[in-house]
Amino acid sequence: MDYGKFKYEAAQKAKETRRNQANTVLKEVRFRLKIEAHDYITKLKRAEGFLQAGDKVKAMILFRGREQSRPEQGVRLLRKFAEDVAEFGTVESNPTIDGRNMVMVVAPHKNKSEVKTEQNAQRAANREAARSAARGDSAPEATPPSAPAE
Repeated sequence: MDYGKFKYEAAQKAKETRRNQANTVLKEVRFRLKIEAHDYITKLKRAEGFLQAGDKVKAMILFRGREQSRPEQGVRLLRKFAEDVAEFGTVESNPTIDGRNMVMVVAPHKNKSEVKTEQNAQRAANREAARSAARGDSAPEATPPSAPAE
């Protein structure tokens, strides 16, 4: 093997590993203690999208005024949130009070690089299917044998 070929293959391998590399980002979803059902569902779906993409989600409840004297309601809301996203992620850090906020971190079941490789494989399969459809390479459908002529 010549040195040029070795260098080229090493460069291609390094390029492929960089393509599949991904950094996990901490996304944030903010709640208020008195959140309506529809708003909660909207925030929940947003968090599920983040978790499916392989990002961690930081759920934060903002307390105002007298709400600060009722942290147990905040814990209850965050526990409900954790149960609702249990399909997509697990609780990494339990609810903690940080000043006027209560914070909980949820980590996804799949890490970001796994999600990204799955997406790349799906994209490649879709591209190949589109190419073969554009070329007209679809497999001919099997025709039933014709009846004998009489």
